[in-house]
Amino acid sequence: MKPLELNDLMDIIEYEKVRNDYRNELIDYKKHRRISLGPNVTITFENRRTLIFQIQEIMRAERLVHDEQIQVEIDVYNSILPPCRALSATLFIEVTEEAQIRPILNKFIGLTVGEYLWFECGGQKVYAQFEKGREESDKISSVHYIQFNFKEKQFNNFNHSSESVYLNIHYKDYRYKEKLSRDIHQSLIKDLA
Repeated sequence: MKPLELNDLMDIIEYEKVRNDYRNELIDYKKHRRISLGPNVTITFENRRTLIFQIQEIMRAERLVHDEQIQVEIDVYNSILPPCRALSATLFIEVTEEAQIRPILNKFIGLTVGEYLWFECGGQKVYAQFEKGREESDKISSVHYIQFNFKEKQFNNFNHSSESVYLNIHYKDYRYKEKLSRDIHQSLIKDLA
């Protein structure tokens, strides 16, 4: 995927003029890029379009106007962009009750260091690789950046299979499997193209 550049972004004045429509459009677009796995895990697949929106929102919130400041954000988000034959996503461990935040997060300690999250298609599994530094021996972040790197056969299978594609999580007693809707599958195929 082509890296993000300064000229992909609007300045904050221009962005403010179109923000409501732009934001509503992105919210609608992300509906076909988000999958819930059980009550606590949501995965949102990222691409240039979703990451540009995030940078625009950061620029607006932090009033970033200098190219050097904006470039720092671009560099961070470019590291999240998927490489060739890969998908990138943000994984959220969601907890709605404040008293349950620590106990539920603690149940996920260890998730980032094994093969516990994967796509399944036509008998092939493509495991998530977690960004380092978001988990320690006694605590885990609620937000993780992950990538699914496809080998050639897996790539072809995902793109051309008539079979269902599933996203699975199997970590300790947290086990869920979700079939990708046709819209989500098609959206992700476009990212891989």
